[in-house]
Amino acid sequence: MKIHLETPVEQGYLDVKAGFNESLFKKLSPPFPPVKLLRFDGSEKGDLVTLELNFILFKQKWTSEIIEDKTTDLEFFFIDQGVELPFFLKKWRHKHRVISTGIGSIIRDEIEYEAPFGLLTYLLYPAMWLQFAFRKPIYRWIFKR
Repeated sequence: MKIHLETPVEQGYLDVKAGFNESLFKKLSPPFPPVKLLRFDGSEKGDLVTLELNFILFKQKWTSEIIEDKTTDLEFFFIDQGVELPFFLKKWRHKHRVISTGIGSIIRDEIEYEAPFGLLTYLLYPAMWLQFAFRKPIYRWIFKR
């Protein structure tokens, strides 16, 4: 399943790139499930990010590896891919793009995921979409001029 969301922000793409750090990551965490950041290396190839999702009755670990990053004259991106996923996911790939618009940037989340069985993949869509739509006002607030 694929989800693509775009958020226009006021700052240039290199300023936004500099803001993709541990502090931003913590601010982007949704209210449910509560997320504890166990490891944050950064957003360069080879870096790892490990989370603990707290579903109240049980906890799940989620580790992603940054498998690619690149900065060009018009864009910065990095891709995180799931290495250790919670039980409800079989596959995870998230491309974080920051694209220059000349007067600001567009933050584009390109997510691909798959659950262990087909029906669950579709049932997860609304929750996944909401988790990333939750980020839009945070991005706009953090990356104001």
